[in-house]
Amino acid sequence: MTEQGWLERELKAHGVSRREFVKFCATMAAILALPQTVAENLAEAIEKADKPTLIWLEFQDCAGNTESFLRASRPTVAEIILEKVSLDYHETVMAAAGHQAEAALSKTVKDYAGKYIAMVEGSIPTGADGAYCTIGGKSALQIAREVCGAAAATVAVGTCAAFGGIPAARPNPTGAVAVGDAVPGIKNLINLSACPANAENITALLVYYLTMKQWPPLDQYRRPLFAYGKLIHDNCERRAYFDAGQYVEAWGDEAHRHGRCLYKLGCKGPVTFQNCPVIQWNQGTNWPIGCGHPCLGCAEPNFWDRMTPFYRHLEGVPGFGLGSNVDRVGIGLAAGVAGAFAIHGVARVVSARRAARADGEKPEGESQ
Repeated sequence: MTEQGWLERELKAHGVSRREFVKFCATMAAILALPQTVAENLAEAIEKADKPTLIWLEFQDCAGNTESFLRASRPTVAEIILEKVSLDYHETVMAAAGHQAEAALSKTVKDYAGKYIAMVEGSIPTGADGAYCTIGGKSALQIAREVCGAAAATVAVGTCAAFGGIPAARPNPTGAVAVGDAVPGIKNLINLSACPANAENITALLVYYLTMKQWPPLDQYRRPLFAYGKLIHDNCERRAYFDAGQYVEAWGDEAHRHGRCLYKLGCKGPVTFQNCPVIQWNQGTNWPIGCGHPCLGCAEPNFWDRMTPFYRHLEGVPGFGLGSNVDRVGIGLAAGVAGAFAIHGVARVVSARRAARADGEKPEGESQ
């Protein structure tokens, strides 16, 4: 679907300058952990990229990922992404409905078999032979197997699609499963978990594909390492308070008002892999922990079952061994930090005196 100059025309039509486009590419480079110097090269590669065909399916979902995607704003999705891809099917945003919509889906799958990208939102019910979710007389299970089976790649957008999410939580009455479980052996499966997936990560994934002509390195859960390679805990703005044992004990207390660590209120940042602290949300305005709310661990498999009760602290954080003694760790760590400073101070005095004697001087504080 190569169309020479299509992107340049679309950018001009929407009033997006070259400078703004390069700035967008610089943002994408940062998210992808690439040097800022490659922004211009990234822009050139995107401009020369073929216009890919995309099919977006929705099953057991709340449309939260679609809402997140449509709110991408660097530049807006309408200016950069929806004009960059050929979005041939998306129930929520397409004008067609009923038989016309289903005909568009069937035609795209047939005409671009092995070339299009399937984006799937929501889990897929397997109970009652898939009858819990049907569209146009077909079950979600049938549609997923037909569409994803013929796709060049499938992106499971959001935790419901990636891991089953809330529909798959106990007792899972519909037999909801992740896309990868519903369509075994799927080609180039990529999971963009979170509830919802961040628009910046969706955009960055498509930009990576457009420029690199391949998909990014993945973790053990088939999530892109650029977005899920580090714990939220590692980049959290409140991490220093965790290490110092300074925790919020109750909603609205002094520690909460001063931005201390939310671990005791149930923050799951120590066991959740996601780049929320780096890219944040709402045009980089803020993010849950920055707003004073603990991370719920929504990007992790089985988060609804594993992370609840959401407002109770974890038992035994990997690498820290705090566990059940978290109620005492504040005092213990604070004392330890004070002791460390005292020891450090004594060590500096001893070191200074030794250096002075080595130089034949009278150490400061000693009588003449």
